[in-house]
Amino acid sequence: MDVNKAGPTEAEIGVLEALAAQGEVIVTRAAAGTTPFRTRLRLVDPGRRFLLFDRSGDAAADALVLGLSPVDFLVEWGEWRIGFAVANPVAAEHGGAAVIRADFPGSIAISRRRMLPRSAVSPEAALRCVAYSGTVAVWEADVLDVSQGGVGMQAEAKVSSLDPGMVLAASRLVRDGREPVVVDLEVRHTARITLEDGRQVLRIGCRFVNLSPAAMRLVAEFGGARPPA
Repeated sequence: MDVNKAGPTEAEIGVLEALAAQGEVIVTRAAAGTTPFRTRLRLVDPGRRFLLFDRSGDAAADALVLGLSPVDFLVEWGEWRIGFAVANPVAAEHGGAAVIRADFPGSIAISRRRMLPRSAVSPEAALRCVAYSGTVAVWEADVLDVSQGGVGMQAEAKVSSLDPGMVLAASRLVRDGREPVVVDLEVRHTARITLEDGRQVLRIGCRFVNLSPAAMRLVAEFGGARPPA
């Protein structure tokens, strides 16, 4: 399932440029236990080499972000969720203002925000997703939340990058003591993040493709929701 992506498309970069033009608030968690770091995208380099971000107005928060690499950003813009990571943030100036400069992102994840109610999966009722290539299991992820529309998962960082639109056919949702549910999943968005304990993981959001009525009932039960009639 290795997918080599050359970088963001012009359409994806256009979304960043629109965020900058409209002054949308972008959020990242600067460090474990801190409040989210909030900023705005000031400039998208036409040469695709760097991005410039406004300072947050909080010197301590700025210092924390300048000590991170990569820095994961997220913005929810209307019905869209946009995520990207930047490396090597440094203090800089632009037009006489103090800013943060960082390398241009290698990828940008854009997806529609989930409209269906979702249920978090409790650690006591661990649910896993096993993806297959043919008959061979190629990776496994912990399912964090479930809805009738799809699942949110977390996998080890070594899992190969997945492109939005990729279909993971005949994946299995597995819970101890229960019959596995076979589903087709379409990758909607991914993001590499750093957990509070320092581990890097891959967050994956997928939607169900052609979910059968029987599978819908089992998925509802996995999420602790009332099965559909």
